[in-house]
Amino acid sequence: MKLLRPISIFACCLLAASGASAQISLTPPAAQAPPPASKPAAKKEAPKETQKPKASAVAKKPAATPKTAATPTPAPSPTPAFEDPNVDLVYGAYQRGLYKTALDLALTRAQYAGDAKAMTMIGELYSGALGVKRDYAKAIEWYQRAADAGDREGMFALAMMKLAGRGGPVNREQAVKLLASSAKLGNPKAAYNLALLYLDGQTLPQDLKRSAELLRVAADAGNAEAQYALATFYKEGTGVPKDIDRAVRLLQAASLADNVDAEVEYAIALYNGTGTPKNEAAAVALLRKAARQNSPIAQNRLARVLTSGQGAPMDKVEALKWHIVAKTAGKGDPTLDEMLADLSPEDRAKAQEAARKWIGNDKK
Repeated sequence: MKLLRPISIFACCLLAASGASAQISLTPPAAQAPPPASKPAAKKEAPKETQKPKASAVAKKPAATPKTAATPTPAPSPTPAFEDPNVDLVYGAYQRGLYKTALDLALTRAQYAGDAKAMTMIGELYSGALGVKRDYAKAIEWYQRAADAGDREGMFALAMMKLAGRGGPVNREQAVKLLASSAKLGNPKAAYNLALLYLDGQTLPQDLKRSAELLRVAADAGNAEAQYALATFYKEGTGVPKDIDRAVRLLQAASLADNVDAEVEYAIALYNGTGTPKNEAAAVALLRKAARQNSPIAQNRLARVLTSGQGAPMDKVEALKWHIVAKTAGKGDPTLDEMLADLSPEDRAKAQEAARKWIGNDKK
């Protein structure tokens, strides 16, 4: 049984480009000398605030992404070792969910030391309603100050605000300039989102070759969404020469970074032995992982494997469970309906109950 590749390049790209929700991965402001003693020191507070929510997926995107690139969600920077006296206090407070403390310390750092990274931090707190009431106008003000001071994260955050029209009218021209400046300073998220704009062909004239170049910059920097998107380019020969082996290597890298779309496609490549040695056991393991991460495509592909017994022991009850879960998410598969039509009423009831439990637990 051959597993087919689930998504086409432009469908993938258009999905990723649909919203300006890219997360910023804040880096610690550089250590600065403490403010003059005459200034009030930031108040300490007990760590009773809520923990910082995990970053989700852009840009998977500029917010608007074509499905060639699944939505980008940069992973948060590693939690610093707080016992190290050299670790930045502002970033440490932010990472621990002490947002008011982070704001007080960042304001002191920004106002008295002109720290651009602290300015970006303040913008993030106001934009995300972290420790303060959400205020996009103030967020833009601080992101702008950070961008003017040369902080690439501030430039990127401001660009995404302008693409989304948050805190003011949409301004794609300014957003493109900010993304380009941030990308030049080595920000892989900016390079990725700029690549999506060249791919989309609405904000910028479509330039697939330039899009591929920018994706390569972001992919080389370890951006999983860019790795997945560039893999799709190499599979289709879009903006680059067609190269299945390179595409699969990029899928492997992205799947190791927990990009679900890449996990599915790499699993299919492993199962079929396309661009990589055939390894059905590893493929099924990846499909299970992606299925548990609620990928309907992985759920249906796993159901096919379990129904046929090729690559894993046959288990039609489990297969029907995953197929029902996928159909609940709007992804039907008529072939699977036919393959599972002979299931007994008892087994069908077991599968339906298992699917209900899975869906119910997932909603909690």
